[in-house]
Amino acid sequence: MAIARERPYLNGNFQVDLGTGDAGSVRAGFAEVFLPEAGIEVVEYRNGNERANEPRKLIGSVGYGNLVLRRGLIGELDLYEWWNQARNGDASARRNVTVRLLAEDRADVVFTWKFTNAWPTRYSSPTLSAGGNDVAMEEIELAFERMEIE
Repeated sequence: MAIARERPYLNGNFQVDLGTGDAGSVRAGFAEVFLPEAGIEVVEYRNGNERANEPRKLIGSVGYGNLVLRRGLIGELDLYEWWNQARNGDASARRNVTVRLLAEDRADVVFTWKFTNAWPTRYSSPTLSAGGNDVAMEEIELAFERMEIE
């Protein structure tokens, strides 16, 4: 449940549960989470015998961008294996993913995003450079059917 206050929350303390119930493990530790946009299509409709030329605006389909998660490469294959599961058409690849924003003291969950029936649409391996000094990052992009915010 969201906790309201006058001062905005910082974005650096969060947990991700990939549908396994284990948000505290190193496998669930992400450096960045790109939360998706949500939108509702506008359907314009006008009867031919209406006096006004402006159409009515009706509520259409709901659409979402994808959820993107980035983490340092830690020698685990779980993200690739999940993507591979979806690639091979395994229906059990769909999971309910949860992202929780924590207060600065990490004691309270102050905001929660829930993504229903999420599955990987894209997996990216890190860029490697012989002259580099950056963290090797992997990324997974998730499509989902519904988003709820608490």
